[in-house]
Amino acid sequence: MKKVAIFMTAAILSTTCVLDATAASPKSEPLSTDLNSFDPANWNVSNWTNGGMFNCGWKPDHVTFKDGFMTLNLTKEESHGRPYTSGEFRSNKKLGYGTFEVRMKAAKGDGLVSSFFTYTGPSNGDPWDEIDFEILGKDTTKVQLNYFTNGKGDHEKLIDLGFDASEDFHVYAFKWTKGKIEWYVDGKLVHTAKGSGLPTHPQQIMVNLWPGINVDAWLKPFTYDGKKQAVYDYIKYTPEGK
Repeated sequence: MKKVAIFMTAAILSTTCVLDATAASPKSEPLSTDLNSFDPANWNVSNWTNGGMFNCGWKPDHVTFKDGFMTLNLTKEESHGRPYTSGEFRSNKKLGYGTFEVRMKAAKGDGLVSSFFTYTGPSNGDPWDEIDFEILGKDTTKVQLNYFTNGKGDHEKLIDLGFDASEDFHVYAFKWTKGKIEWYVDGKLVHTAKGSGLPTHPQQIMVNLWPGINVDAWLKPFTYDGKKQAVYDYIKYTPEGK
């Protein structure tokens, strides 16, 4: 199934935004975290709900740091009007062209999504631009890639990983430059998108774990059978040319 929306605010407002074809990603400083602890100078944890297909609220206490890892914890606790609570982590700054990288282990289970992506949109005063890695819990031997430009997606690509992403840590990265996005898994190029219709606006780095609702054809129905966790070892951004 094609993903209909990522952010409720973006879904409502993106149609009112006109993409500036001349928008250029500014020069950005490198950003790296080994996730030993929370760094509020560069990162923040969410406390809200995205609504729509996201059947959880985000709460800061569901993002935990221990033994050099950050864990997003999904539990059966009501928050922000949703029946489940999970964690979302994002960079404070929007970042331009460069290489975005994470080492992570995904959650397994029907109805779940473990993510690593970049995003900006109307809530930031921008058109909706986004670049995705999404590991669907129904089949963690694959990863779904996608991008959105001014709210238009429908660029999904499902990649066979050759391993189970829920069993161990692997490195997922994409290189974003003007007119091209290259996605890599463990250093191997797995997909390339080219053309003038790619994202052009600086974006925040984001990771989250969530259960879906009303998207069973895409994710399969979610049934809670205990705490679910997506675990992150590090997140790294290297600006273009560095």
